[in-house]
Amino acid sequence: MRPSKRAADELRAVSLERGVARHAEGSCLVRFGDTHVICTASLEEKVPPWLRGGGKGWVTAEYGMLPRATHTRNRREVTAGKASGRTQEIQRLIGRSLRAVVDLPALGERQISIDCDVLQADGGTRTASITGAWVALRDCVEWMRSRGMITAPVLTDHIAAISCGILEGTPVLDLDYAEDSRAETDANFVITGAGGIVEVQGTAEGKPFSRADLDTLLDLAAGGVSRLVELQKLAIS
Repeated sequence: MRPSKRAADELRAVSLERGVARHAEGSCLVRFGDTHVICTASLEEKVPPWLRGGGKGWVTAEYGMLPRATHTRNRREVTAGKASGRTQEIQRLIGRSLRAVVDLPALGERQISIDCDVLQADGGTRTASITGAWVALRDCVEWMRSRGMITAPVLTDHIAAISCGILEGTPVLDLDYAEDSRAETDANFVITGAGGIVEVQGTAEGKPFSRADLDTLLDLAAGGVSRLVELQKLAIS
């Protein structure tokens, strides 16, 4: 039995609440159980210098955790003068994931910046961030469309992410912190609505896992992402 009493292939309670930031062009408060992340999308009428004149836009992301997102207070990274390696890795992952389903030329020479701020952490903050960020990005794109700034489709598909792991020999979906801290194998999967794999991050925390284990985790993740995409569709409908 999992600590959360969930079935092996059962997600935590997931919600996607749009329009939570008054001034942002797109926003979403995503909840994966007790992990809560606010995602905002901000439009800028410019691109990074290295993209100027190229006729296409850019999507980038920043990620951070509030000081009391966890059991103990963490110092704000801005006061330390630089982002940690973990923060940089996660925000690059979010940006890569979103760009995989964006037609950058259709965006024009504009940049959409996604900010993912973790209000409360209980495992899976990066996967929740990617899932909620897509909703915020989509609302930003529709904000642009309603003002005649774009006409062609910009988003080519949905994208969502989920964690999987092997806990006491059993493959399980959507690990919370109690499970993640004990799992023998921990993996994150980023998958499109059509089932395309964008990124796989997997680590053996104890003994190495097998190819068969990886296939099982991928099947679990595909089912979980399919359900997350359905929730995204419900949120924007």
